[in-house]
This record gives sequence, structure tokens and C-alpha cells, in this order.
Amino acid sequence: MPRPRSLTQEDLSAAALAVIDRDGLAALTMRAVAKELGLATMGLYRYVADREALEILVVDRIFADIEATLPPEMPWRERISTLLQRMCAAVSKHPETVPLVLRHRQSTAASLGLIETMLSALTEGGFVGRDRLIAQRTLIAFLFGFLQNEHYASLAGPGTATMAHLAVEDYPLVAATAAQARTIPASEEFRDGLAVVLRGLAPRGHPRS
Repeated sequence: MPRPRSLTQEDLSAAALAVIDRDGLAALTMRAVAKELGLATMGLYRYVADREALEILVVDRIFADIEATLPPEMPWRERISTLLQRMCAAVSKHPETVPLVLRHRQSTAASLGLIETMLSALTEGGFVGRDRLIAQRTLIAFLFGFLQNEHYASLAGPGTATMAHLAVEDYPLVAATAAQARTIPASEEFRDGLAVVLRGLAPRGHPRS
């Protein structure tokens, strides 16, 4: 009999991501991924220790697909905006992975490379030390806050529709804002929200622009 082929990390992450995309995050188990690969469950343990290790492979795959190279002549705010929009688009292709990305974003080489790129842009913008840390964490908070909102409370979701139909005499601003929110695509919500954050970013002692 021919020997079974050896599996790569790309094989494992692709199978795990296929399970998540098709059946949801709760369906991600060693058994489900083994079945996706045509293996007995115990055979999968030859390649990966447990579900958490599978989760990290999935996150690494998502981040590894993001192009982190940016033109050095690009202004620092534009570099950060481009990078974060790429990150948002990559995760949004697999919305069920949002909790995994939140949990393991500091555990993979690919995600650490993206963080390094962001810190480099902030450094060129004049951020150092504590200011750089706070600025980077603020940007990440915006990114993952948006992803959670889009996953759990999208502007196109039923919650917005419910608020749009509230009694105007009781909630005039909520109803009007929700009615307008339903017309805004997610990509525009992210882009324009990020622009607001970036406009407010400036190292201490430097004017905002």
C-alpha cells in the first residue's frame, strides 16, 4: 500500500477554515477537521496537538494572506489606513473567525509582522515609547471593535431595522440615525470611522492634522 501523504500546516489550516466557514466556529473540532482531511481523528494528532493549535493555524493563515508591504513614500496615516483596511477585509471574508482572531492575534508570526509594520508607520509619524503603544492599541481596538460590530450587530442587521422603526416622539435621534445607518455599506463605515481615528492621532506636543 502507498504511504499516506504527509499533511502541511497549509492543509490543516485550509481544512479547519473550511469547517468554520461552512458549519460555524462551534463546529471546529479535531474530529470535524480530521473528517475534512479524510483522516481518522487520532491520525490528526500526528500533526496538531489540540483545537487551540488548530485555531492558531487558522489565524495565521488569515493574516498570512494580507499584503504587508507598503510604499515607503506613502504618508504614515495612509500606510496605516491601507494596512488596517486590508486586515479588515481579510477577516471579513471569514466572519465566524472573529473570536479566534481576537484571541490569537498575538500568537502567530504573520500577525506579529503586521503589528511590526504598523509600529513602523507610527514611528515615522513621530510616535515613540508610551505614545506609540497607546496609538497602536487604539487602532487595534477600532479594528476589532468594528469586526465585532459587523459580526454581531451589523448596520444591515435586524437590530438597526428595529431601531429605525422606533417611535420618533420617544427616540427621535435613535430612529433617524438608524434609518440612515441602513444605507451605509460596511466598507464605508470602516473607512470613514478609521479616518476619524487617524485624524485624532498625534504624538504629544505635535499638532493634529
